[in-house]
Amino acid sequence: MTNHQLEQLVEAAIAAEAAAAGGQAAAQFAAWIPPHVSEAATLARLIDHTLLKPEAGEEQIRALCVDAVTWGFASVCVHPTWVPLCTELLSDSQASGNLPGVTKVCTVIGFPLGATLPAVKAYEVEQVAQLGAQEVDMVLNVGRLRDGDFWAVYRDILAVVDAARDHGLLLKVIIETGLLNPEQKIAACVIAKEAGADFVKTSTGFSGGGASVEDIAMMRRVVGPHTGVKASGGVRGMADALQMIAAGATRIGTSAGVRIVQEFADQEAGNSSAPQAVAGGASEGKY
Repeated sequence: MTNHQLEQLVEAAIAAEAAAAGGQAAAQFAAWIPPHVSEAATLARLIDHTLLKPEAGEEQIRALCVDAVTWGFASVCVHPTWVPLCTELLSDSQASGNLPGVTKVCTVIGFPLGATLPAVKAYEVEQVAQLGAQEVDMVLNVGRLRDGDFWAVYRDILAVVDAARDHGLLLKVIIETGLLNPEQKIAACVIAKEAGADFVKTSTGFSGGGASVEDIAMMRRVVGPHTGVKASGGVRGMADALQMIAAGATRIGTSAGVRIVQEFADQEAGNSSAPQAVAGGASEGKY
């Protein structure tokens, strides 16, 4: 990959998105099929149960892991300092057979501003991997992206991709949609995909904005059917989550995971036609 090639890919994606907005459906979006959500357990497996409040302490982190054990969330997403505790708690629960599904430990890198050096971000990955993390959500260099320095952003993500691959970690790239214009959002998705990220993610929750159905659909069109899309920021209820999944999300980052899954379970129990996420169709906070 060269800088010129990267710029060409970004230009092509912007043109393709303009065509899609004009009514010409992108082929890669047509090839993608949303996850079929027919029960609460399936919905839970799409949720990263998140606690990134800076004031959160050990008691809250333990409660987060209890939620994960109870509902079988995809992961708990916490600051690096809590990775060892979450690894211990979730490993003990798995060993005792208490988990409905294997909940992973996810943590954040270069969070929440994304302006640390690539080598520092890569070092963070190495450290959290040794502590037991299995997934990492990194913040790309937002300022460089807004300046149009796509090559710097690519090298930033690539350094983290390499470190994640070396340690067998899944990598999500937070593009911080609330700080970007449409063309910059497209560029961020292209760059993250070309660098080898497993997911693109909307937001940290710390810089304004959050996930929107329109952004999720655009991100899905740009990255195609094989890269994950994570909706994070402002997803607080079942309806929000199902709309994001229908639009293109394959993971939901939220601190309201229990409420979301409980809403779905209540509808199931009441035989009130539990909603389905198909095409067309603890303490809570904004993170």
